[in-house]
Amino acid sequence: MKQLVAGLLLGAVAFGSSGAVLAADYTIGVSNTVQGNGWREEMICAIKAQALASGKVAALNIAHRNTDAAGQLEDIRNLIDAGVDAIVVNPADPEGINSAIKDATDKGIVVVAVDQAVTEPSAFVLSNNQEEYAYLGAKWLFEQIGGEGSVVYMRGAAGAPADDDRDQGFKRALAEFPNVEVAHEVFTGWQQDQGKQQILDYIATGIPFDGVWTSGIDNVIVDAFVESDVPLVPIVGADNAGFVGQLNSVDGLVGAAVTNPGSVGGAGITLAVRLLDGDDGIDRTVLVDPELWENVTDEGKAQLAAAADPSLDPEWPVSIMIPDWTTYSKDDIIACKGPGE
Repeated sequence: MKQLVAGLLLGAVAFGSSGAVLAADYTIGVSNTVQGNGWREEMICAIKAQALASGKVAALNIAHRNTDAAGQLEDIRNLIDAGVDAIVVNPADPEGINSAIKDATDKGIVVVAVDQAVTEPSAFVLSNNQEEYAYLGAKWLFEQIGGEGSVVYMRGAAGAPADDDRDQGFKRALAEFPNVEVAHEVFTGWQQDQGKQQILDYIATGIPFDGVWTSGIDNVIVDAFVESDVPLVPIVGADNAGFVGQLNSVDGLVGAAVTNPGSVGGAGITLAVRLLDGDDGIDRTVLVDPELWENVTDEGKAQLAAAADPSLDPEWPVSIMIPDWTTYSKDDIIACKGPGE
């Protein structure tokens, strides 16, 4: 398993015997099962931008809708029938789509799972390190509350591989702090409105708690505290533009953002193209390691100030590129245009 922060060097340009650049006309399928979530929308835009920037992808065939593993099985099989060369998939379940992945790879179709892992051994995985994401944020939170007290644990989507991995990381940190307990645990479904209502409902109970860990639904949690006119508690979220801005500007907010780039979708295109180009020296699993930026030290404040980007959608991670894995510009990912669009 290969760990990385800075990524691997690209190998996306092929040359003929005369040294002339060869054009490749790959068609890449995409399967995603969460729509209307800013992180996933950035992921799709990164996929489009990198496909265009690569010069190797003639077309994308994108299945982008709210569905479950059964629906994703159908989507992947439709992509197989459409004759794509590769499939980039954000899996709804680590095992539930394995049969479709195996069908694809048996037909010579490259499959790259991004953001979350699958257990089908013929697939490649390029993912943010989700267990470490949760561990870093939870450990920081538990330290901020002095190693004792209670926290609200706001998870993602039940059964999603990333949520399962993050739960392992959260509980690993929790085991190191025996005097910290979970006061309330909810699944937000990675939906902003749902997560905000859940914390508003819990605040309304009047039950005291000392901190909040969120699975990337964060700026609306801060909004809920402000609108409820109750004292802020330490809050951990992701590097979403809205939350990063709040960490820089909201009086009394103590918090930390853990990086989780949606641009991993673009990295998945790069990996798929490299594999289609015949690169056989790539590890089956590549993890992008997270960083934690907090607003309680001068170093952390400087990181947050440098990362802030109010021009982005509040739900988009500010880490819109992954060095050496993505080659598009900021304008490209914001334009959200793929080949032929």
